[in-house]
Amino acid sequence: MKVAVYSQMYQEDTLQYVMELLDELEKEQAEIAIEKDFYEFISANHNTENYATFTDIEGLDDSFDMFVSFGGDGTILRATAFIQDTGIPIVGVNTGRLGFLSTFSKEEVRKVVQEFKQGAYTIVERSLVEVDKDADIPELNGLHFALNEITVSRKDTTSMITVETYLNDEYLTSYWADGLIVSTPTGSTGYSLSCGGPVIAPTAKSLILTPIAPHNLNARPLVISDDTEIRLKVSGREDNHLISLDSRIASVENGKEIRIKKAGFTIKMIEYTSESFLKTLRNKLLWGEDRRN
Repeated sequence: MKVAVYSQMYQEDTLQYVMELLDELEKEQAEIAIEKDFYEFISANHNTENYATFTDIEGLDDSFDMFVSFGGDGTILRATAFIQDTGIPIVGVNTGRLGFLSTFSKEEVRKVVQEFKQGAYTIVERSLVEVDKDADIPELNGLHFALNEITVSRKDTTSMITVETYLNDEYLTSYWADGLIVSTPTGSTGYSLSCGGPVIAPTAKSLILTPIAPHNLNARPLVISDDTEIRLKVSGREDNHLISLDSRIASVENGKEIRIKKAGFTIKMIEYTSESFLKTLRNKLLWGEDRRN
């Protein structure tokens, strides 16, 4: 077994559970690699083995069996920048709060190894969205894809922006709003959900257009096929607007055409039998519970 370990949570109370994971992996004689900065943090606080390290540039390849992310859903979104198109399956250990992607509780971290060894899991391929690589947005540092969503929003102003929207070259509408979210099924439980978008099963072949605080009150979230190419053009009182790809943000000149489509690769998520997507929905959204008392 070959396992990569990553976190952006540099906190002592996180280390307890990381050390439990490493101990369980060592029992299985697993080959372990830890993200370089995180390994330096661990080494400064604990006596550890001399593990291999990796960065977002080198150290990872398709020979890894599993990538374990410690943190919340945001940490998994950051982890995709390391995994990219290597095809390494990823699982999240939740040290945060909500956790739709990081489904394992930190107290059950040893089960990540035990249930993987038992084969009590399936691999679910999650689609991504990407901005056209020819868009020339240097701040994205060549990472033009997002697992959750791509969002355009206003910058340096309280005024709304107008988002002229085309689907496969056919005009749809012009959203007058604070912005527009283009979400994957995975991202349907993220920003899109908080703006009134629907929850969509991760394997659905769909994308969601969700306006952010629209002034045209008849504007509603729209579910479209994931083979649709989306063209956006933003106008407003300021010269620039923001575009965000999960946690990466860039400033874009108003009037610049942005082309968005499904990415040419997927992210493989490990879904354990004990921690299914539907179970996560029930737990996080409190479905089926009587809250009257």
